[in-house]
Amino acid sequence: MSALMMLLMVLSLGFSSLSHAAPAEGGSGDGATSSYESLATLLEDPSQREALIEGLRQLDSKASEQAVEVAGEDVTLSEDSPSLSRQLAAISQDLVADLSATLDRMLGTLDGLANEDADEIDWSRFTSEAVSLGLVVISTIALFLVLRRLAKPLFSRVSQWSLDGQHRSPLLRTLLAVLVAAVVDIAVIGLAFLGGYLLAIFAYGEQGVIGQRESMFLNAYLVIELFKALMRMLFSSGYKGLRLLPMPDEVARYWNRSLAMLAGFIGYGILVVVPMINNNLAPAVGSFVNLLIMAITLVWAIVVISRNRIILRDRLLTQAREANNAIIAVCLRILARTWHLIALAYFATLFIISQTTPEEALPFMMGATLKTLLAIGGGALLSRVVTQLIGKRIQISDKLRGQLPLLEKRLNSYIPTALRIMRAIILIVVVGMVLNAWHIVALGEWLATDAGALLLSRIFHVLFILAFAIAVWVGIASLIEHKLNPDTGKGKPSSRVETLLALFRNAIAIAMIVFTAMIVLSEIGIDIAPLLAGAGVLGLAIGFGAQKMVQDIITGVFIQLENAINTGDVVSAGGVTGTAERLTIRSVGIRDLSGTFHIVPFSSVDTVSNYMRDFAYHVGEYGISYRENVDHAIVHLRAAFDELEAGSYGPEILEPVTIAGVSALADSSVNIRVMIKTSPGNQWAIGREYNKLVKQHFDAAGIEIPFPHMTMYFGQDKDGGAPPANVRTMQAPFVIDGSAAGQPKTPEQREAAAKVAKRREENPLTRHATEDGEVVDAEEQRIRQTTQPDADGD
Repeated sequence: MSALMMLLMVLSLGFSSLSHAAPAEGGSGDGATSSYESLATLLEDPSQREALIEGLRQLDSKASEQAVEVAGEDVTLSEDSPSLSRQLAAISQDLVADLSATLDRMLGTLDGLANEDADEIDWSRFTSEAVSLGLVVISTIALFLVLRRLAKPLFSRVSQWSLDGQHRSPLLRTLLAVLVAAVVDIAVIGLAFLGGYLLAIFAYGEQGVIGQRESMFLNAYLVIELFKALMRMLFSSGYKGLRLLPMPDEVARYWNRSLAMLAGFIGYGILVVVPMINNNLAPAVGSFVNLLIMAITLVWAIVVISRNRIILRDRLLTQAREANNAIIAVCLRILARTWHLIALAYFATLFIISQTTPEEALPFMMGATLKTLLAIGGGALLSRVVTQLIGKRIQISDKLRGQLPLLEKRLNSYIPTALRIMRAIILIVVVGMVLNAWHIVALGEWLATDAGALLLSRIFHVLFILAFAIAVWVGIASLIEHKLNPDTGKGKPSSRVETLLALFRNAIAIAMIVFTAMIVLSEIGIDIAPLLAGAGVLGLAIGFGAQKMVQDIITGVFIQLENAINTGDVVSAGGVTGTAERLTIRSVGIRDLSGTFHIVPFSSVDTVSNYMRDFAYHVGEYGISYRENVDHAIVHLRAAFDELEAGSYGPEILEPVTIAGVSALADSSVNIRVMIKTSPGNQWAIGREYNKLVKQHFDAAGIEIPFPHMTMYFGQDKDGGAPPANVRTMQAPFVIDGSAAGQPKTPEQREAAAKVAKRREENPLTRHATEDGEVVDAEEQRIRQTTQPDADGD
């Protein structure tokens, strides 16, 4: 492509010499001289001059009337505007007609040039201009290559520095390395441009003035090489550490070389060759060359895109699967399936614009492309930085963590959310900049209007309000947390302080949410006065319809004012007894002894019993049998208390034991009441320990503690004698009142009973005779003896 560009530039120089030579051998110009003399004579005569002025004014008025008529036709057409398909068809027809007319004009121009005599070409002028332009081109490119060669060690060191730091802050190192390399690359391009410019003026120019062709080449060189430098930032082929886009070396080398060749072919062709042909030969020929260059570009783009469609799609899908962010993954998947369509649309747009508006085509496309690349590249880099910040956990110092244990958790909750919002804003801004670059949406012009400035101002105000509200909430919550932390301030706060601060934190959170929402709505232009009125009406409706909730809140307020319940207290409320773990303005959370958590609304609480106020009592009823001495038992109860007081529970006992005496003569025991005054919350532990000591002391003293038992009475006669109990064992068959009793029912039971009876008969040691001469076994004899009534008949 570079050789083709050089050939086109040389041909344009030849046409230039021909065009300069033709007027020199043309007519004498007498017609032009006579026209000038007639115009001078006309202006010298006052009457003719006035007539000329009047005629010009009449022509101006007619032109204005025609403009009004044309405007009216435009309005009529706009009212009855054609559909999109008709507009596309009209554009296509106009494009084909323009191409056909351009081709006809070009063929006519070439035919006229072919009829010119070759001897009319000023070969000396052609040779000097060709040599001058060639020397400038060769000198500039050679100087650029030499400077790039000198800068190569610097590029290598910067790339290695970037690769060495991939284990720590890889993105930051890559960005710094790419920026340094870009600055050096731009400096090399600028020095080569400056050198070529100086050579064109002082070495090859005429009388210190640069030629038009040399100037066009140098300007084109500067634009094209800057574009190539941007491509090297994305697809650096020789330095992996200076590459922004992650890809293998061969892939980067392929795209860098292909895009550089394409940029050179289009840039030098449109910016150098076509203007030289237009100025020195004919615009029709220049239009044809423009068409030829853009057609070759379009065909090349279609071929390259078709070859790489599947490869690039698979690479993008692989990156989408490896992406950590869902939004990035979705964008990569969409791009993987549509990138070839976007690329084809880009080159088709370039081809159409270059033929319809050739003067503005390349500047517009290069500007739009550069803006798009900068917007997408900058947005991608910022999004990547934000994504890394989201994944990095914020850590505070150990001292601050000890004072504010929840501050780190809050920061790691709010800041990533803010960064995600920032990433979404970056995406919206990038999309807007891309649309504005291609003139799809006039974003810059709209932002310059009052509506755009107002919207932008409101967005910034809303973001500031939200950030300020979050900062205030974090500060207040951290201050409350500092007050509640036992390791800071004045030590462990009281239960009252914990409860009130927790309620205050909840109230502040609700108030800040409501006020922030109202301020944000007011800032975006919504009148909040109707909202406030509606909120009042809604409050009344809720007050009438949700009386239970209102009762919960009112009762909760008075409970807190009376300090009836604090966090950590053992209370009885609403039929539930346990530890109050959570308090809100409308309910209390109680965990009972089995671990069940109960939420009790305050409206269902008639009485609150708090076991943690000032002091408490262990009240115990200790029973002794009727045969024991009460005073002797009281002595041992005091001894048990003395041992309790001397132990680890002594500091929690507030007063000496109170023994009220006999509290009841129960059915089987004499009950003695004992009261021990303790610190609140310790009455249960002290009671358990005292019960253990009482049992030990009573056992040592032989004092019987009654327990449920049953005495069997067999009756007695008038003389006080009791008949013997008729007790028989169940292991052997026997008869009661002439009927079988205790007989085995199943064959297995009968067999087992027969074996037992046989064993007893075979072993005479287990059997003996009673006083009545009856032979029984030893166990039956023992049962009879234990059930024999004593002398008292019991």
